[in-house]
Amino acid sequence: MAVKNILVVEDEKPIREMIAFGLRRAGFEVREVADTRSARSEVVNRRPDLMLVDWMLPDMSGLEFTRQTKRDPNLRDLPIIMLTARAEESDKVVGLEGGADDYVTKPFAPRELVARINAVLRRVDPQVEGSVITFEGLSLDPISHRVTADRQPVTLGPTEYRMLEFFMNHPDRVYSREQLLDRIWGGNVYVEERTIDVHVRRLRKALEEFGYDRFVQTVRGAGYRFSIKSE
Repeated sequence: MAVKNILVVEDEKPIREMIAFGLRRAGFEVREVADTRSARSEVVNRRPDLMLVDWMLPDMSGLEFTRQTKRDPNLRDLPIIMLTARAEESDKVVGLEGGADDYVTKPFAPRELVARINAVLRRVDPQVEGSVITFEGLSLDPISHRVTADRQPVTLGPTEYRMLEFFMNHPDRVYSREQLLDRIWGGNVYVEERTIDVHVRRLRKALEEFGYDRFVQTVRGAGYRFSIKSE
């Protein structure tokens, strides 16, 4: 299972370093920034698997930053946990309604934070638990990186594997070419959007022998989706 990347957005250096230390001990890859401007740059360069965002930041409130992030079609499914000393129930409601996936009040124990992070990641990404993803007879094992169709091995290149893994983890949703580039290649890699079409064709060809190429569907004028339902 791939190491999950956490972006910590916290302006108080001692707190930020304490959080980062605990997360690294728990096995996460951690990046640290002190303001929302730096956070945006980090997200573009390499999309994190989850963001920890402090409510009080120097250039913009963490709440407004969360709202802006969730309004971006390319980032609205990026998990965000808000960190704050505000313990009132009304504040928690505001934070969650602002788009946060969870809300942790200071002070908190490192083990509690790790548990909350893992809980959010499990909700948005089934492969966190290492579970095999199956649709009809098509299965993908994220631990062994093996794909089988009707118990027969399917040979895929690394990009086609990542594409199929992403599709199977996000079924029945339409993704534009731009969104797929961002999620599969990352925001700091320049790749032509039409490259997506090439890899979709390769993925379909690999699945065609088993009749599962029908799962990778073209949505005219919008992009692609993975679905077991008919187009």
